[in-house]
Amino acid sequence: MKGQPKGLIAAALANMGERFGFYIMMAILTLFISSKFGLDEATAGYIYSGFYASIYLLALVGGIIADKTKNYKATIMWGLIVMSVGYLLIAIPTPTPVPNLGLYLTLTCLGLLVIAFGNGLFKGNLQALVGQMYDNSEFSAKRESGFQIFYMFINIGGFFAPFVAIGVRNWWLKVNNFDYNAKLPALCHEYLAKGEDMVGEGLSNLSSYASAAHLDGTPVSDLGAFCNTYLDVFNRGFHYAFIAAIVMMLISLVIYMANRRQFPDPSKKSASGAKASAEEVKMSAQEIRQRIYALFAVFGVVIFFWVSFHQNGYSLTYFARDYVNLDVINIDLGFTTIKGAEIFQSVNPFFVVFLTPIIMWFFGWLRKRNIEVSTPMKIAIGMGIAAAAYVFLMLFSLALPTKTELAGMRADEVQSLLVTPWVMVGLYFILTVAELFISPLGLAFVSKVAPPHMQGLMQGFWLAATAVGNALLFVGGWLYLHTPMWATWAVFVAACGLSMLVMLSMVRWLERVTK
Repeated sequence: MKGQPKGLIAAALANMGERFGFYIMMAILTLFISSKFGLDEATAGYIYSGFYASIYLLALVGGIIADKTKNYKATIMWGLIVMSVGYLLIAIPTPTPVPNLGLYLTLTCLGLLVIAFGNGLFKGNLQALVGQMYDNSEFSAKRESGFQIFYMFINIGGFFAPFVAIGVRNWWLKVNNFDYNAKLPALCHEYLAKGEDMVGEGLSNLSSYASAAHLDGTPVSDLGAFCNTYLDVFNRGFHYAFIAAIVMMLISLVIYMANRRQFPDPSKKSASGAKASAEEVKMSAQEIRQRIYALFAVFGVVIFFWVSFHQNGYSLTYFARDYVNLDVINIDLGFTTIKGAEIFQSVNPFFVVFLTPIIMWFFGWLRKRNIEVSTPMKIAIGMGIAAAAYVFLMLFSLALPTKTELAGMRADEVQSLLVTPWVMVGLYFILTVAELFISPLGLAFVSKVAPPHMQGLMQGFWLAATAVGNALLFVGGWLYLHTPMWATWAVFVAACGLSMLVMLSMVRWLERVTK
């Protein structure tokens, strides 16, 4: 890219490969946990929240390791290797229903913890390394646009990942003469647990869906045998999708190692007394404190964005599975079909790639006319846009039944109330605009404001703030199960709206500190 440091594209490509593998997993994780172990949405949410929080919390540990050793490059490399091991632990096919719930669930959680630790070594340190490319005065004015480019590459990988995840899972279903049905795993688990005592219309719906699940029209005479077979095939397809994540992780490692020499070396920079070290010496203790206070103020605000935004892999995915008409999305590739609630995970990264150049142009247009909006103000605007996204979804949910009511309805009644997939597309469009006002600009803000000797640590704290938001993700699942659907989204409207007001109250102070 013209005017950008030489190593930017190499770092972005390495990150794109890692994110490709990561988003293969994230597109299917909550649905995998539910269908593999028969857990309800709330219980799956505790695992999802804990995993997503640990990803970002362990980035703080990774930042400390890199700052202490001054060996960012090796820390990043080991992060990729450790993540690959974690994916392997959950990619190994195991039987479903599991013969021992405690053992197999523990193994899955162990694999997720290993992935989280590897991600902690990799993610924040690569971002800090990119930030160091802009410490040179030649590139300092390009810092914000550089992080937007970096963020765009992440989402190129994120766009294709859900298609791979869905394609692999549905391919294995087709190999075994089955069609994909999002509602069958939960019904199968319920039948195996309750038999003929299933609640509401569950037994009737299971019989109906099971009859349609065989591609060759084979009649189902034994529901118990069908449930065992379908669950095993369905989840083995998920395991194979995790293998695809390992492949992408190894590609990322190859890209990173091939371009390692292009990246800055903080240890050499410190030893030679480079510019960043000189700035560190000149910076007063009071200025360092003010910068840290400003950073933590922003960290506190964005917690509420992440608890809302990262519902995309949790309550929003369950909403797409239960309340969106997925039958109209059926791309037949011959060897597999692209169909499933996971497909909406590709909408957000698509809009990131599509909208990033437009928003970069818009910010540049404002700058040329001397009406540039500061980064803190952009973050405040982003929080308001996020609130608007959930207002949009709330309006479409006003007439929808609760999850409990839905379970007692006939299949034809459920089909008649499903909303169009364009609702999810519109929601993710608005959320993506909010994300582009907050996430890449937040990274640039941290890189610019953090004291030079605390770059990795502050990037780690940015991710730790994300971890706090992610630790609260389970709230979305609880609301999803126990409140009217519109009320679930109203909570996120309030969280983002109030955060916008708090951020607006701090904008002038943050602008002074930034200068």
